[in-house]
Amino acid sequence: MSRPRPCGAIAEFTEAEALVAAIRAARAAGWSALEAHAPHPVPDAAVALGAKAAPVAWIAVGAGIAGAAIAYGTAWYLSVYDYPLNVGGRPPNAWPAFLPAAYIVGVLWAAVAALLGMLWLNGLPRLHHPVFFARGFHRASQDRYFLFLMAEDPRFQPASALAFLRGLDAVRVSEVRAA
Repeated sequence: MSRPRPCGAIAEFTEAEALVAAIRAARAAGWSALEAHAPHPVPDAAVALGAKAAPVAWIAVGAGIAGAAIAYGTAWYLSVYDYPLNVGGRPPNAWPAFLPAAYIVGVLWAAVAALLGMLWLNGLPRLHHPVFFARGFHRASQDRYFLFLMAEDPRFQPASALAFLRGLDAVRVSEVRAA
């Protein structure tokens, strides 16, 4: 049985500053497909990776407006056209009575769209990733920082990627293969 093809190379660091320096060095060397893993948010790493704000807020606003419009339209249609009732002398098109339900439905749709949009844009749920099986990667949620150079990068050659990562003074450098 042949060995699985490498998915990338990973370097382990003990401090966030070392991770940020490694990301900057990788970008300067021309690497484009890389990921950073840390036990807490590292804003400088996000900037060095070129992370951009996700459009989750716009997804939530659009869904909220659509949900509120649908709820208002449904209440108006039912009260004015489909089944008009004279309750307390109010006109069938008493628009203030439709606003609370429209607002609640709009907030609900916005919240659900924000959750689903965030999951979709983050590629979650991701139940399997080859980096999960890298030696020592379980510490990414505790006290270690990892830089992962992906095999999708046009510059990726296993030997040169490992040599580059070794030059960054990492605690551990290893090749990541599909499990």
